[in-house]
Amino acid sequence: MYSEFVDFVKNIYKIKEGNIPLHAPVFFENENKYLKECIDTTFVSYVGKFVSEFENVIKAYTGAKYAVAIVNGTCALHIALKLNGASQNDEVLTQSLTFIATSNSISYCDSTPVYIDSDINTLGMSVEKLEEFLEKNTEIRNDGFCYNNITKKRIIACVPVHIFGHPCKIDRIVELCSKYNIAVVEDAAESLGSKYKGKHTGTFGKAGILSFNGNKIVTTGGGGMIITDDENFAVRAKHITTTAKVPHQWEFIHDEIGYNYRMTNLNAAVGCAQMENIDFFLENKRQLAGLYKDFFYNSGIDFFVEKADCYSNYWLNAILLKNRNERDEFLKFSNQNSIMTRPAWTLMNKLKMYENCLTTNLENANWLEDRIVNIPSSVRVQ
Repeated sequence: MYSEFVDFVKNIYKIKEGNIPLHAPVFFENENKYLKECIDTTFVSYVGKFVSEFENVIKAYTGAKYAVAIVNGTCALHIALKLNGASQNDEVLTQSLTFIATSNSISYCDSTPVYIDSDINTLGMSVEKLEEFLEKNTEIRNDGFCYNNITKKRIIACVPVHIFGHPCKIDRIVELCSKYNIAVVEDAAESLGSKYKGKHTGTFGKAGILSFNGNKIVTTGGGGMIITDDENFAVRAKHITTTAKVPHQWEFIHDEIGYNYRMTNLNAAVGCAQMENIDFFLENKRQLAGLYKDFFYNSGIDFFVEKADCYSNYWLNAILLKNRNERDEFLKFSNQNSIMTRPAWTLMNKLKMYENCLTTNLENANWLEDRIVNIPSSVRVQ
């Protein structure tokens, strides 16, 4: 079966020799054209027309009322949490099965992650485990905030993640958190183009973040975006990520500690060109997922497919092996045969800097960690 997989991937990508990457960017003519315009006009930093154009394109595409272009998705999540009040001695609910940027962004606010178990059906945060944790371990005090009775700390936010582009049950998470006065910031870094019940991921909570890293469905090389329907939130985000500089013709006045987090015009130019082909990218990747689904049918290996009410961008296609030994055998064989495959991330609570964080029973996350393998997912261009 493993040899058949290698042959199948080489055939669908029409590459007989050389390595097949996990997810490589695809560029067309306008990336060069727009970059040349930046260079010719000398507008290469965050002051340039493509930054605002890219923000407008993302607003229109996601349906969010406001968008703020940021240097990367990690910084976008940092600022979104900070503006939601995350600070020292606060806790943020999230999941252990995610890329490390989710936890790091929480730490940048001097807050502490609390890890809720995953949902095997969606790969995202388990609504049932979240509800159980909140009912058993928290209370809303006179100041209106939710507190963890175990640690005595305030729970300021919840960050569910749309893993590999597959939407989690975000509407139920938002509804549940609203009962406990917990703000929801969606980590939609991997899910540009994905929708849940017809609504784009990242637009359900107080704010959402997107990533445009080099391996994402749309790339700016490095870049991120905060999306929100809250005008004041968006204004604050833009201000604080532009070093909190007060507009003036020549004076340098900064009215608070700010961050140099704005996306450059060069990055945004690439993003504008990439978004012109977002529909093609999505259709291409969903067709690829269909090919994988058919290939793995009755193979004894489960191909992860979008669930009811979900429309996935299939950013990284995923399969589930029977156990960790089989997972590692598959990884070894495929990589030795020039097919890049990767396991899911090591669970956050197993990393030394987060090993003392509070967790729920992570039986589902551990089960998934032992079985998930990501397989080549690049857009195919003939």
